[in-house]
Amino acid sequence: MKILIYLFLSNCTNVLFMCVCVHSSMEICHPKTNITMCPLCDGVCGYWKLSTACGTARASHLFDNPATVFFSVFMALWAAMFMEHWKRRQMRLNYEWDLTGFEDEEVSHSHLHSQGKTVTGKRTVEKLTFRDRFPAYMTNIVMMLLMVGVTFAIVFGVILYRISTKAALHMSSNPTTRNHVQLTVKTTAAIINLVVILILDEVYGAVARWLTVLEAPKTDKSFEERLIFKTFILKFFNAFTPIIYIAFFRGRLVGRPGRYLYVFESYRMEECAHGGCLMELCIQLSITMLGKQLIQNNLFEIGIPKLKKLIRYIRSKQGAFQEEERQKKLQRYEADHFLEPFAGLTPEYMEMIIQFGFVTLFVASFPLAPLFALLNNIIEIRLDAKKFVSELRRPIAARAKDIGIWYNILRGVAKVAIIINAFVISFTSDFIPRMVYQYMYSPDGSMHGFVNHTLSYFNTSHFEVGRGTMDPLHLGFPVEVCRYKDYREPPWSSTPYEVSKEFWAVLAVRLAFVIIFQNVVMLMNDVVDWLIPDIPKDISLQIHKEKILLVELFMKEEQGKISVAERRAPSTMKENCNRRSNSSTHHTNSDNLDSTPHHTNSTSKF
Repeated sequence: MKILIYLFLSNCTNVLFMCVCVHSSMEICHPKTNITMCPLCDGVCGYWKLSTACGTARASHLFDNPATVFFSVFMALWAAMFMEHWKRRQMRLNYEWDLTGFEDEEVSHSHLHSQGKTVTGKRTVEKLTFRDRFPAYMTNIVMMLLMVGVTFAIVFGVILYRISTKAALHMSSNPTTRNHVQLTVKTTAAIINLVVILILDEVYGAVARWLTVLEAPKTDKSFEERLIFKTFILKFFNAFTPIIYIAFFRGRLVGRPGRYLYVFESYRMEECAHGGCLMELCIQLSITMLGKQLIQNNLFEIGIPKLKKLIRYIRSKQGAFQEEERQKKLQRYEADHFLEPFAGLTPEYMEMIIQFGFVTLFVASFPLAPLFALLNNIIEIRLDAKKFVSELRRPIAARAKDIGIWYNILRGVAKVAIIINAFVISFTSDFIPRMVYQYMYSPDGSMHGFVNHTLSYFNTSHFEVGRGTMDPLHLGFPVEVCRYKDYREPPWSSTPYEVSKEFWAVLAVRLAFVIIFQNVVMLMNDVVDWLIPDIPKDISLQIHKEKILLVELFMKEEQGKISVAERRAPSTMKENCNRRSNSSTHHTNSDNLDSTPHHTNSTSKF
């Protein structure tokens, strides 16, 4: 409920700030706006009016406004408070389940990391040295880099798909198709990325397990931690590489009209829409997040165990003797044999970690991510309950004092989220250019003229041969000068098309904002960490009372031992005295007996 209230307040704040900053979108949508833009692709694309991007500009302002900064700070503080709350909850569970003094047992993975030899009925273990493990370590490094390279290659392939599809759709004779080129390309590319991510997630999970087995860790705990770390790295790159490309690289490796950058000398690098890449980032993030949650986290969790159960049923004897087994009532353990074996909690934790990344890493571009995550978790609680009760075999209980390496991964993701959100606000959104224009270049301190300030001029006669538009009269008149989004000098200046001083001013403010935002938010997180104790006060008092009781019990036990020893001391001393007197009497009698014969002999002789 608190999360829903926070989301409602943040969205209301977004709306209020959107009303304040609506001037730039109003400037684009104004009917008197008569700005001619340069073609978006070579040859088939023509000149276009900026006013046609009115819808995209208005949609971008839903997420690209000053409230985004405050919402990002709020989410960073929420992540810190979430981690502190979990530590307190973990300590409470440790106390309630009597795990405060529990230490994890190091179970040896001897069947993986050692070789056994039978010598006179005894098993001896040969430990693997670093020299024995070195080939496995090198294989791990090479395979991890290869899998990350595969992810980059697939992202590059999707980029080529977007570029070629955009050019093909612009050549269509259907005006409806040409008018919705951007939306069609963005949506289909995001769906392709989603399908690839779902497939590679399964592949990377199997590769990570194979690499961990090859590495031969010494203990079960070490095996699990290394498996989790490898799986997280591969799945993190798989899920977030397309999003990172759109957020930080798309639209920045384009060049300028007359000197664009090309891939394979024929594909021009893709640009962002005039409203910026934040809207495209929102589309990619929403499709990927919702697709993974609905398909992978929900449908797969129920569908795959049922499918495996069906296959196991068909392959078993029960499938061969269906009539006989129908008449026979199976015992509970016999019916459970056809269920899917419990494979551990690693997939469940991994889902939550990736979801935590979606909620915190790019929340500046998709503020509704926490709401969708909350709704998904409400549904998944019931689906997981059904899966564990009716689709999986009963898991073997094991004691553990914490969630292990998962907590360190959560803390790492929370720290990285602060840096990524700082760069998203600074470089992906138009927040910094708007502030720079308003306080440095605006004549009246308003946002009027901001759009014109961010557009540069290009002389259409400077297009390279064969790179200009095939239809120069697409707008009904010849175009001599077109505009493009960049901070560059006009063609009539002494340094045409060079970056202007406004570019360097905006860049300096962007870098300063990243540094300030990152340090301020991390300082606030440290303050939250310092203010909230890791152990709840009532639990701390109970543990303190129990320690006092244990000390008192120990002291009483020691005092009892001392009193018993003191009571036994007099009787012991008396026994020792009696023993000493008896021994002295015995020695005296023995001396008398020894002297008597000598006296008799001397008398007889006399």
